[in-house]
Amino acid sequence: MTNTGMNLPSASETLTARQQAIVPIAAFAAAGDIANLNAALDHGMDAGLTVSEAREILVQVYAYAGFPRSLNALGELMKVLESRKQRGVQDAPGKLPSAPIPTGDALLAAGTANQTKLSGAPVKGPLFDFAPTIGEYLKTHLFGDIFERDNLDWQSRELATVSMLSVITGVESQLQAHMRISMNIGLSADQMRQVGEVLADRVDGNAAQRAREALDRQLAAAQGH
Repeated sequence: MTNTGMNLPSASETLTARQQAIVPIAAFAAAGDIANLNAALDHGMDAGLTVSEAREILVQVYAYAGFPRSLNALGELMKVLESRKQRGVQDAPGKLPSAPIPTGDALLAAGTANQTKLSGAPVKGPLFDFAPTIGEYLKTHLFGDIFERDNLDWQSRELATVSMLSVITGVESQLQAHMRISMNIGLSADQMRQVGEVLADRVDGNAAQRAREALDRQLAAAQGH
């Protein structure tokens, strides 16, 4: 490999501009900060997000911050896209899922497989024994209905999830779990550290601190095994 004399980070050490743009979009949507979401969406479209990708991120908000904030964020995306169209900007529509989403038992099976692959092992424990319904909802609705939609890649979905959970207080264990999942699917510790930097620069210092602390806990836990 030729040494150019420039100490540039490798692809595994830094987030692309498109990946960085996901962070404030997801965070502001989950926080219900519509005014700042507007600017973040505009920036994200300029950074290369397609309409389909932006829409998928905001649909996914419902799983972590509820339907009201997801619906409000999607409404704001419609306004942003219309404003850009009026300015003569032609945004790429992006892709639809490549296959129909399974239903019934097939959806549960697909969601279970996705959850296991993302987490690195089958997800089980006393909480799911106590309330098996929530485990089924996670498998069918989140890891099935949402993660089966391949028009937004899993790394982008996890960047969005970590950003959403970072702005929500009291979800430290879930945030740490998604730090682990992010690294299970190929995002590096340096890239996840950069999520905290983007949160600090563009969103909120407290959210950035929660992200940094969750990453530190996960790295410490990984070293302990």
